[in-house]
Amino acid sequence: MAAPTSTTGLPSGAIRRFSAEQMAEFRRIIEAKLSATEATLSLLESSLLLDRDNGTDDTSRSQSLTEDGQATLEREEAAWQVGRQRKFRAELRQALARIEQGTYGICRITGQPIPVERLRAVPHATLCVEAKD
Repeated sequence: MAAPTSTTGLPSGAIRRFSAEQMAEFRRIIEAKLSATEATLSLLESSLLLDRDNGTDDTSRSQSLTEDGQATLEREEAAWQVGRQRKFRAELRQALARIEQGTYGICRITGQPIPVERLRAVPHATLCVEAKD
């Protein structure tokens, strides 16, 4: 049976945890990571677009099959990184929303505060280490 929740959506008895200064610190950390993620994502997306100039280079074989394979591998890697960066961006945006809602830093399983050290290292965390197991 699920634990009863309060009007904030947190389990009853959840501990209110962070000072305004700490929340401002977390917001700064998240916004800095979001800015870096946006820049990285922009570079990755533009590199993928540059690879698709609609020329005939990709329809004719180069001098070496190894070069063709390497180029394909690099495009696949860039596409994978774009997906990861988009997911990370979404997680950071969700963390900012939790700050606005007043639910940031609360483990979604236990309802207890996530340690400050964990949030500094992984500011988009939604689980304490104990709940991850």
